[in-house]
Amino acid sequence: MLLSIYHPDIPTFMQRIANTPAMQRLKGVGMNCGCEYTNFPRFRDILHYTRYEHSLGVGLIVWHFTHNVQQSIAALLHDIATPTFAHVIDFFHGDYEKQESTEERTLEMIAGSAEIVEILHEEQIQPTDVSDYHLYPIADNDTPQLSADRLEYTLGNILAYHLDSIETVQQIYQSLIVGQNEHNIPELMFSSLADASRFAHLSLQCSRIYVDNEDRYAMEHLSELLADAVHLGVITEQDFYSTEQQLIARLLSHSHTASAWQHYCELSEILIGAEHPNAQQISGKKRHINPYVLHQGRTTDLDATYRADLHNFLSHSFDEWLSAR
Repeated sequence: MLLSIYHPDIPTFMQRIANTPAMQRLKGVGMNCGCEYTNFPRFRDILHYTRYEHSLGVGLIVWHFTHNVQQSIAALLHDIATPTFAHVIDFFHGDYEKQESTEERTLEMIAGSAEIVEILHEEQIQPTDVSDYHLYPIADNDTPQLSADRLEYTLGNILAYHLDSIETVQQIYQSLIVGQNEHNIPELMFSSLADASRFAHLSLQCSRIYVDNEDRYAMEHLSELLADAVHLGVITEQDFYSTEQQLIARLLSHSHTASAWQHYCELSEILIGAEHPNAQQISGKKRHINPYVLHQGRTTDLDATYRADLHNFLSHSFDEWLSAR
């Protein structure tokens, strides 16, 4: 549904890349890092939202605002190396706060797809030209600026979490333009302070969900389950680059990991306090966005309520001891 809002049609080069097996795999990788398999109240009614939808959305946003083939392909391919359960694998590798370890195989995955390499060759583009979308500021930039990547997963999760309507998302998107920010770098920004504030407050609701107790506990618990499965020889780390349903099937093939997976899916209540069995402190990555408003500045400079809310969010510590049942 969002794709037609981002751009009225999908260009042929993007359709061809999206139809390759390497990209189709992402239809089997969710955007919410395995949390959607639990029974925590926050995630019970979440809408189905995949890395494939996200990737195609980011590519279309970049195409809509730049009409640059190379930048759009880099945006489309930016999550091609995302493993099953996405950032849970960052937890698996101990990368709680940066959550960047899942990006390490991007060039390898692109170069390893004969279909993608052929399409790139036809477009006179090298794999190295599109393996790092950080090179293109409309596709990606430094926090807390707004990029196509941050924009898409925020709009997608506004709908997935039932935070607001498709009409609101469309209005927010239609208020965006490309302008020069305070560093004279191109950035997606808002033409309206009202829309910037509305988006900023909604994005902060998403940010809180990304690091709430249920989310952090579920990701850490699942990473430990996967580490145990690797230790037992039920799966290998290469299985992380299949689909979630394929990996779950492997877990269900062994009595120990099948029981552990069932327990994970039944988790429904967070217990707070060091006295609870297996309680632990779990850190997380505080994602946030501070949109720029054309000719006016950052939203925190213009919206005192958002400035205070963002400060409170960034000041929150992860010192609680968490367990679950």
